Amino acid sequence: MKKTHRPLTVVALLAGIFMGAMEMTVVSTAMPTVIGDLGGIHLYAWVFAAYMLASTVTVPLYGKLADLYGRKPVMLFGLALFLAGSVLSGQAHGMTWLIASRAVQGLGAGAMGPTSLTIIGDIFTLEERAKMQGVFGAVWGVAGLAGPLVGSVITTYLSWRWIFYINVPFGLVSGVLLTLFLHEKVERRAHTLDLAGAGVLTLALVAMLASARGGAMLAVGLPAAALLSAAFIAIERRAKEPVLPLELFRIRLIAVASVAGALVGAAMIATTTYVPLFIQGVLGASQMAAASAITPMVIGWPIASAISGRLLPSTGARVLVRAGLALSALSSLGLAVFLRGDVGGVSPLTAARIGTFCFGAGLGFANTALLIT
Repeated sequence: MKKTHRPLTVVALLAGIFMGAMEMTVVSTAMPTVIGDLGGIHLYAWVFAAYMLASTVTVPLYGKLADLYGRKPVMLFGLALFLAGSVLSGQAHGMTWLIASRAVQGLGAGAMGPTSLTIIGDIFTLEERAKMQGVFGAVWGVAGLAGPLVGSVITTYLSWRWIFYINVPFGLVSGVLLTLFLHEKVERRAHTLDLAGAGVLTLALVAMLASARGGAMLAVGLPAAALLSAAFIAIERRAKEPVLPLELFRIRLIAVASVAGALVGAAMIATTTYVPLFIQGVLGASQMAAASAITPMVIGWPIASAISGRLLPSTGARVLVRAGLALSALSSLGLAVFLRGDVGGVSPLTAARIGTFCFGAGLGFANTALLIT
């Protein structure tokens, strides 16, 4: 069997990671323009939620399929779905079409991110993984946090549709390199897919998202989400190969790292989604100003992520996670206070830039250590 070309395989994986991470946030500064063109502002949040929901609930299924058929075909399938969703999103003529296309993108992204990390685990030794995770964490952070700036530039000088079309060259490069240079030996083993668990989990998350609209949706959605979550836990306890092995959470380290990772993701998505909206909608600033308010995160995250990867073997994960999350928490409090108006002679835009830099640095320190943990 041919030997995997590690450098070019890493380039291919980084291209996929960059594309998937950027797509999570690139629409944030472009959405006011999209809404102005397509209408449907009441569906604003679903453009983000459809992508995140589809990518989240499919991760365990793709993991199982990667065990069955190999990492390479799952990764290529995810890339193909993602590119199809990107083209469909760029062709959207209504919000319903756009939301559905974003869901297709998310279905592809669910395969790309986790499978990339698994491939890294396959082709690198344990000692090499910490440094590689630092590199991947930095690229993921740069891509995700550069998204709003890229979206602003594209929307200003081209069309909002190009925030989706830009994915095509990255995806094609990644697919070609993986096809040519990643070679693996798949050990065939009997597995079962927990489709019932995945389906109930999807319904539970949809009910939870629907309840966020308040009113009657809250009264129906929240109890439905609770009941479906309970049903999901019951299904997972009985499943031969559960989509989410609950016994893992009996291990304190895994449980704490998983919860912390979820909160880190929520904090990043919330900041990159709503700070630009606040800058534009409340302060009345331009798209470029809104993008510049969170661009410093692009600087802080990769610097801290790279440092974290190198410090991890000597300091351990706990120090980096605690210090990073503390910095991000303090930065968030600063944003909440200083974005209200001129405080101490500091303008809201300046405060946003300083705050987001520190926020990104904190997440860069914590996220790499959490991934390794």
